[in-house]
Amino acid sequence: MILALHKPYGVLSQFTQGNSEHKTLREFGLPQWVHPIGRLDWDSEGLLLLSDEPEWNDYLLHPRHAHERVYHSQVEGIATEEAMAKLRRGVDLKDGRTRPCGAQLLPDPGYPERSTPIRFRLSVPTSWIALTLTEGKNRQVRRMTAAVGLPTLRLIRVSIGAYRLGDLPVGRWVELDDEGRRLLMQKRSGS
Repeated sequence: MILALHKPYGVLSQFTQGNSEHKTLREFGLPQWVHPIGRLDWDSEGLLLLSDEPEWNDYLLHPRHAHERVYHSQVEGIATEEAMAKLRRGVDLKDGRTRPCGAQLLPDPGYPERSTPIRFRLSVPTSWIALTLTEGKNRQVRRMTAAVGLPTLRLIRVSIGAYRLGDLPVGRWVELDDEGRRLLMQKRSGS
């Protein structure tokens, strides 16, 4: 079984509360035997996969498979083609250089406001960018955008492989059918 959840902002990608004040996956009525494939930080939103089939972890997450994940990031400042070129080449982080990735400027995608609005300053504009990664370092998108002078304000994972979040409502989940599974294994086309 593979499930796709539209994870809301402020939710941990785990079922146990621990010492955190954040909500957990337990609140979404998911089957108790599934586990997240990878994670999204509590302050990130979007597509989170869960499964009771452990082989998907290696296939979707290990960098040797170069499995693409696409993120839309609202950043503070005006994103330029020069900044996108730096991201595409890879940037140096404390734990090493990131792999080359896809990076492009986006028009405002018109996402509904999230439950907790982003930090907003009248004197500082924001931009949207799309990043396509094949690795998953801790808080990688946020650290990459900060490294090129564009701190991330909002982060939404929109696809894994060719499987897209689409119009799945925030906080809802679906079980993937055979077509959904096929899309997970396929390279995406466009972002």
